[in-house]
Amino acid sequence: MNQQSYFGTDKASTPERTLATAYTAPKPWSSARPHTLVVACSDGRLQENVDEFLANHLGTIHYDRMYIPGGPGALIGNGVEFARPEQLRKECTFLMEAHQIEQLILLFHGASDDGLEAACCADYKRKFPHHNPAQINAQQEADVPELLRLFSWPHGLRIHIYRAEVLPDGSVRFVDLQQS
Repeated sequence: MNQQSYFGTDKASTPERTLATAYTAPKPWSSARPHTLVVACSDGRLQENVDEFLANHLGTIHYDRMYIPGGPGALIGNGVEFARPEQLRKECTFLMEAHQIEQLILLFHGASDDGLEAACCADYKRKFPHHNPAQINAQQEADVPELLRLFSWPHGLRIHIYRAEVLPDGSVRFVDLQQS
């Protein structure tokens, strides 16, 4: 058996470490729950943009994360899947109840209407393979009322829904889908 393993996600830039190697974080663990849940796509290409948006625009630094392919779109039965959204909603509901969530941030992503197809959410492209960026954006916008209906039950839950849009020049714009 190989006694070495990689830590991290990028094997090309991560040095090989033995299993005995450990890292201790300088910040201690906090028992305080953040009471905010962010549901977003697991697409790592937007990780830094999302972190920056949450921290600098929304002031959200401490939050629970539910990062899954399709983000909030994975929670509703659109396209070809129905069993997966039901299971993911159960997981999301568990998190909201167990962690006493007061604020839910749902974050879609994709290309702007005139953006590059490569920036589209792969989960939406899988469910809607013939849609262009504008059609995928329209589908995400059409999914907003269903998400609001699904998550309106917790009294006092604040819900915010955004889309991270990759523009033709590569910059990322965050659009409030409840205002559009």
